[in-house]
Amino acid sequence: MRTMKWFPRALLLPAASLAALAPRPLFACAACYGQSNDPLAHGMNWGIFSLLGVVVLMLTSIATFFFFLIRREAAAQKKTPEDNHLSGAQI
Repeated sequence: MRTMKWFPRALLLPAASLAALAPRPLFACAACYGQSNDPLAHGMNWGIFSLLGVVVLMLTSIATFFFFLIRREAAAQKKTPEDNHLSGAQI
C-alpha cells in the first residue's frame, strides 16, 4: 500500500522530461502563425467577442441595479412625513 503512494510521483519527473525533450514539430495556432483568415482564427475571435459581450452585459446589469437603488433612495428621501403612512401614526 505504501509503495503505490510514491509511484505516480516517481514517474512524474521522467515523464515530464521526456515530453519536454521529445523531438516533434510544434505547430502554432492560426492566430499565432499569422493566418487571420483561417476558420480557427474566426472562431477564436467570435469566442473573444462572446465573452466580452457577457462581461459587458454583467457590468451593465450591476451598474443599472445600483442606479435603481440610488433613485429609489432619493425618491424615499423626498417624501414628506405626511406622505408616509407609518409616520405620525395614532395609537
